[in-house]
Amino acid sequence: MQADQSNPAPKVSVIIPSYKTADLIAACLDSVFAQTYSDFVAIVVNDGSPDTAELEKALAPYLDRIVYIKQENKRAAGARNNAIRQARSEFVAFLDSDDTWMPDHLASQMKLFADDPTLDLVYSNALLVGNPEKESEFMEQCPSAGQATFDALIEERCQIPISTVVARKIALVRAGLFDEKLPRCDDYDMWVRSAFSGAKIGYSRKVQARLFIGRPGSLGVSRARMAEAYWNILEKFKQTLPLKGTDRDVVEKRASEIRAMYLVEEGKCDLQQRQFDKAREHFAEANQSLGETRLKLLLLGLKIAPNATRKLASLWSRVRNGAFMSSFGGART
Repeated sequence: MQADQSNPAPKVSVIIPSYKTADLIAACLDSVFAQTYSDFVAIVVNDGSPDTAELEKALAPYLDRIVYIKQENKRAAGARNNAIRQARSEFVAFLDSDDTWMPDHLASQMKLFADDPTLDLVYSNALLVGNPEKESEFMEQCPSAGQATFDALIEERCQIPISTVVARKIALVRAGLFDEKLPRCDDYDMWVRSAFSGAKIGYSRKVQARLFIGRPGSLGVSRARMAEAYWNILEKFKQTLPLKGTDRDVVEKRASEIRAMYLVEEGKCDLQQRQFDKAREHFAEANQSLGETRLKLLLLGLKIAPNATRKLASLWSRVRNGAFMSSFGGART
């Protein structure tokens, strides 16, 4: 189903990739059509989902109000790029199909653009749902402080949840759209490249969306793989962006830190599997960058009593996971 090119283009195109979310898409779309801001079109992209029959059944009541695109599986980045290319709107808004918006989300985001026409991309706070113990706000775990500049995104003083983003289409096109070669964290990569290309980014601390965390099978489940993906993206920036001076220094420093986090996560996996020699190698290499007392004690424990040290892995996880989740809170894909 294609948009009617004879009609005036809406101001905003809402882009919703769907993969194995047939049971969630109705709630997602209901939140979109409950918006107080009405100048938009919703674009749902079926990313080669194996539950296509169920998805299309769930979409049937909405087909006269959405643009439905069906494609072979290209992951979320490919789905978003396809929709961006077909969008005729000046602005694009992103919403994962397992997330929902508060009714005033689009109105609030478009007001930011009206108040500051120099903005190219805006995001907001959100409620994290899915934790059986308690719900929390995104910016409680992943604060945004100061201006959302290139270095602030690299150092994660500002982190961007994709399901709250509204951006000028031209700004994303100028930055090269989402990198479809990346298996994870393509949204983080997109925001950093946008900032590097000159996009001005603003944000609101108001809670404007509900983000569903911890869905089984989601790409963010493995901390080691997330850290590896993040590190690879930073290495990619070093090779592909014309970095100079402090920009290069910031990227190189952060890449070293994230690689150390990745080594720690790999070491923890080795420890759980009783691969003590590999765990020592990973922790020792991480310690060269981090130089933390806890790592030194862990290395000593592995040398003296590896089995006893393994039993402390859960405690170590609790110590490190808070910092780790802060480091990867903005990227869920």
